[in-house]
Amino acid sequence: MLDPVIHAQARLRIMATLSGLAEGDEISFPRLRGALDMTAGNLSTHLSKLEEVNYIKVNKTFKGRSPATYLGLTAQGRRAFEDYVEQLRAMIERP
Repeated sequence: MLDPVIHAQARLRIMATLSGLAEGDEISFPRLRGALDMTAGNLSTHLSKLEEVNYIKVNKTFKGRSPATYLGLTAQGRRAFEDYVEQLRAMIERP
């Protein structure tokens, strides 16, 4: 069965984008928002769902005096996404 947390279209796009980062790397919230062409509120809502299940890590810090948020996949999130992709391939390749 496909992971329902990842299966939602917006969260699938988030996970696919984050999986393209090298293990341990992070992307800034504005850069991810721009890459996905999502509103800040919509992106935040989906990120919260992914964070609840420990698929992503959220690193809030400051850049000078301005707050900055960076996002990346956890090891569990990377495994979950890889499993999801394998399950999709298995479904597609079935005779």
